[in-house]
Parts: sequence; structure tokens; C-alpha cells
Amino acid sequence: MVVGSSNTDIIIRVPRIPRAGETVLGGKFFTAAGGKGANQAVGAARAGGKVALIARVGRDTFGDQAIAGLLRDRIDVSRVFRDKRTASGVALIFVAQDGENSIAVAGGANAKLSPSDVKKAAGVIRSAALLVAQLETPLATVTAAVELAAKAGVPVILNPAPARPLPNSLLERISILTPNETEAELLTGIKVTDAAAAAKACSKLRSRGVGIVILTLGKRGALLADASGRRLVPGFKVKTVDSTAAGDIFNGTLSVALAEGKAVLDAVRFASAAAALSVTRLGAQPSAPSRADIEKFLRRAM
Repeated sequence: MVVGSSNTDIIIRVPRIPRAGETVLGGKFFTAAGGKGANQAVGAARAGGKVALIARVGRDTFGDQAIAGLLRDRIDVSRVFRDKRTASGVALIFVAQDGENSIAVAGGANAKLSPSDVKKAAGVIRSAALLVAQLETPLATVTAAVELAAKAGVPVILNPAPARPLPNSLLERISILTPNETEAELLTGIKVTDAAAAAKACSKLRSRGVGIVILTLGKRGALLADASGRRLVPGFKVKTVDSTAAGDIFNGTLSVALAEGKAVLDAVRFASAAAALSVTRLGAQPSAPSRADIEKFLRRAM
């Protein structure tokens, strides 16, 4: 079960990310389905998961297209609500030649996803193998979903993005937290500049009540920290085309691997392979690899 955002991404390829006040002439322009919640749902579905999404979109063309795309990936959209008064979310994305990106989001209907919407899906949350959430929807809504899952004994993966302060009362209910370096710094006050700082940040997050921390480190891989200690899962060497949604693909495929009963270390490696594949492709949801692609990539990497 994924609770989160759904956006339409409006993307321009540029030689470099524009500085403040600068106009950069771009190349290819295109649109793609996005939004952290929907991206994670698609990542999970293509990796072999049976997925339902709780989200809110407008009664507009972008909303129609978002739902149609989710249905093509066989995602349960019966709890993707349509908002009569608010437009669907939109993200404006610059993608540079080196694959780095800069993103601005108009949340639209995502900001209207409410705790009452979550309560309408309470039965499905309670029966889920895992709940996956991020922070592109109101924190009260995320908290409501996490509380429902925790009370039912359903493990929760929280991707704390976009970065924002979080209370211990929420973190204590999180089974697995998956921050990147920027998000870890905001949550801990520790700038993740090297292995020692990464380990210190993970320890501080665990001291706040999180069961398992998976600190994603981009090309360097991911640092897994749990009760048995810390282990670095190395990244995969690929040519980056577009890093948009790599973290979302990581979280979606991680959830599937864990739901299938894989050990956490194996699940992180599986998710890392999916994320590596995703950065070799343009767009958010278009970049999500299939299960067959992930397994083929892992066989070649062995």
C-alpha cells in the first residue's frame, strides 16, 4: 500500500541547471507521469508487487492521464480520489547533461489528501504486507496512515522526502526510514560528508526510535543500519541520463523485495539495482524497470 502524491512532470533537457536570474536555452521538452507516491507505486508494481495507491488528483486532463497510466501498471486506483476544486499536481524539472536535476513542485490536489481519505482505506492498509509513504502530502495525512498501519502491525517504510523536520512520535512508528544525505542532515543536524558522518547520522536516527535506517548515498550505494550493526551496500556503475525518481524506484522495489520475504541486505541490493537502471532512462515513471530487467541486471553484475 502506497500513500502519497501524484504529479505530471514537465521536463526540459538543459546543458546545465540555470543559476538565479539566468536563462538557459534547452533541448528536448516532454511530459511524464510523476509524483513520489505514484512513482513508488509504479516501481513496486513493475518489480512484481500487487499495489494499491491512496492519492488525490484533480478532475482535469492531467488527473485522467495519471489514473490511466496507473491502471496500465495494474495498480489499484479505487482510492485515488478526484478533487473538484483543485488542479492535479505539477512538477517543473530541469535535467542537465550530467543527469542531475532541479525540481519545483506545485502540489495542487496532493495538498488536499486528508486523514479522512486515509481512513476510507483503513481496511486495505490493515491487510497490506507493507505501507510505503513519503512527504509530498500533508504530514497529518502521512501520520494518520502510519498510525493505522502501526496499530495493525503492518511495517512502514517512510521516505522522508522532501526533507522536513519530523517528530519522534512519528519516527518511533517507522520500521524502515530511507533518507538521502540531505534528508539525513536535516533530521539529525549531521552533514553527511564521509563514511563516519553517515554512520553517526544513522545512529542518531535509530536513537530517535526508527527500527532500520537505509541511508542512500547515490553512486556510492546505501548504508544499512539496524540492531546488528551497519553495512554498506555498494552502488552499481552506470551512465546517468536522468536521476529523477531514482529514490522513488528504490523505495518501491525495496518494498516488494521485503514483502516477498527477502533479507534486508538482499532487498537493499535489489532496490539499488532498480534505482541504478532507472537513472539510465529519462523521466520518472517511464524509468521504472521491470522485474525481468532488474534480475537480468543483477545477473550481469555478479
